Amino acid sequence: MVEPAVIGTKNVIMAAAEAKVRRVVFTSSIGAVYMDPNRSPDVVVDESCWSDLEFCKNTKNWYCYGKAVAEQAAWETAKEKGVDLVAITPVLVLGPLLQPTVNASIVHILKYLTGSAKTYANSVQAYVHVRDVALAHLLVYENPSASGRYLCAESVLHRGEVVEILAKFFPEYPIPTKCSDEKNPRAKPYKFTNQKLRDLGLEFTPVKQCLYETVKSLQEKGHLPIPAQHQEDSGLRIQS
Repeated sequence: MVEPAVIGTKNVIMAAAEAKVRRVVFTSSIGAVYMDPNRSPDVVVDESCWSDLEFCKNTKNWYCYGKAVAEQAAWETAKEKGVDLVAITPVLVLGPLLQPTVNASIVHILKYLTGSAKTYANSVQAYVHVRDVALAHLLVYENPSASGRYLCAESVLHRGEVVEILAKFFPEYPIPTKCSDEKNPRAKPYKFTNQKLRDLGLEFTPVKQCLYETVKSLQEKGHLPIPAQHQEDSGLRIQS
C-alpha cells in the first residue's frame, strides 16, 4: 500500500514537470492530517497539521501512514521539479455513488441501515459531500492565488449523531440506538477549520443532506432494499 502510493505520486509529479503543466492538484486525505495522539483536543485541526508517522507505524495504520508519506513525497518532488502543487485533504466523503459498487466510505453508513451493526461506536468522524470535494479541486486549480494544502470538511459528528439523523430520515430501517461503549465518556468532536476553502467561495453542503443523498443513492442503485410500505417518497424529508 505504501510503496505504490509513494512511487506513483512521484511519477505523476515528474510527468507533470516534463509536460510543463500549469498546476497539479493532489488529492490527499484527512489520514495525512489527523492521526496525532499528542495533539491537544483544544488545538484546531488545520492545514498545518500532519499525522504522526511513528504513531501510524506503531498502530499499523498503514492507510494513514501511506497517505502522509505520499503527500510528503508529492511536496518534495514538486519542489525539486519546480511544479506548482496544491493539495486537497478530504475527510470521509459521502453523497451519491458514481460507481456501481459500494466503497469503504459508504459501508460506514450502509452498515447502520442493514441491521449488520447492532450498536454504534463511541467515536467521531468528519464528513464532506462528494460534490464539494470535486468543486474544491476546481477552485484551487483555477484560482491563481491558491497555494498549499486545503482541508475539505463540513462537520465532525459523533456516531450517535449520525444514527439519529439516519433514523429521523429513514425510520423504516433497523438503525442502532445503543452505543457499544456506555462506560466511557462520550467522545467529543474535534475542532477544525475549513476557512481556506470558504475563502475561495466554497459553500459546504450540510452533513444532513450528505447523509440523506447517500441513502437515496444506495436505494436507487439497489444496495439498500426499500421496504414496501415506504416505496413512495414525499421528497420533503430533507427539510424535516
